[in-house]
Amino acid sequence: MAHLNVLITGGCGFIGSSLAVALAGRGHTVTVFDNLARRGSELLLRRVLACGCAFQHGDIRNPEDLHRLRAPFEVMLECSAEPSVLVGTQGADARFMIRNNLEGAANCFEVARERGAAVLFLSTSRVYPYTTINACEFREGPTRFELACEAPGITRQGVATSFPLSGARSLYGATKLAAELLLQEYSAQYGVPAIINRCGVVAGPWQLGKVDQGVFTYWLVSHYFNKPLAYIGFGGSGKQVRDLLHVDDLAELVAAQIAAIGRFRGEVFNVGGSAEVSLSLAEATELCRQITGRRLEIGRVPENRPADVIWYITDNGNTAEVFQWRPRRGAAQILTDTFNWLREHEAEFREVFGA
Repeated sequence: MAHLNVLITGGCGFIGSSLAVALAGRGHTVTVFDNLARRGSELLLRRVLACGCAFQHGDIRNPEDLHRLRAPFEVMLECSAEPSVLVGTQGADARFMIRNNLEGAANCFEVARERGAAVLFLSTSRVYPYTTINACEFREGPTRFELACEAPGITRQGVATSFPLSGARSLYGATKLAAELLLQEYSAQYGVPAIINRCGVVAGPWQLGKVDQGVFTYWLVSHYFNKPLAYIGFGGSGKQVRDLLHVDDLAELVAAQIAAIGRFRGEVFNVGGSAEVSLSLAEATELCRQITGRRLEIGRVPENRPADVIWYITDNGNTAEVFQWRPRRGAAQILTDTFNWLREHEAEFREVFGA
């Protein structure tokens, strides 16, 4: 694989830092750019520095910070986003979400255009409207909801990139979809090489899980530290389903993508664990009990929260064919790897997890 100079915006977040470590380990020169505003980001900064990455402090919302970038880069990995689907649902944080996820992304694309760099954009499965997904027909099984009737763009293998995009998707999903469209225009108008990855739930070691973003890590951490949990929404049964992808599987895909990015102009790829690597919350509870040896009483809140989705599995479509990639790590390995990491770094991260 040819050596590349890589810039990772949001490089001290979970995904950004994990990609930085993986790409540096493959011989690329990596610079991480982050404002260190998120709790725990200073710990992830120590991790990337220890792996030989360079660091520049800055905020994507400020074009001047991006223009001060000293290190050369041929590829930008745009990983900087507010990833919480709950932010903005009450309106108080709407401006922050728009400035960070849309205006910030536009600033990144503009710098990439000016520097003649390619862009790999980490988008989200939340661009697919939850209203349309929830309106599909599901049946209730013993431990999970299952799709009962296939519809355009959605089968038992998951949601495809052809799924209709009309409907409500959350402010988070809307800002990411708008950023996708901007990047595709940068490719069409200015020839910026670009790939868009619509990622499902990504999990694994070094994730500072929260209920509204890293739900499976949050579930495991709560078992580890004996913190209260509740099944929220859809009757409080815990049968809503998401797939999950090990961050190391994502890193393997990204390494293949940046090696070939010059021939892409804004193509969209679904990236997730697929039907083979999926869990309901009830199934995740049982798995966490087995791994941690701890049994929690789970509360029940029948009412849905804003933007809750009953079932989302990623149909990876042609991602495997184009990049010779597929997820290799199952749900049990993802949570076991996370448990082993947490046990090793418990003292370091206890305060971050609020334990």
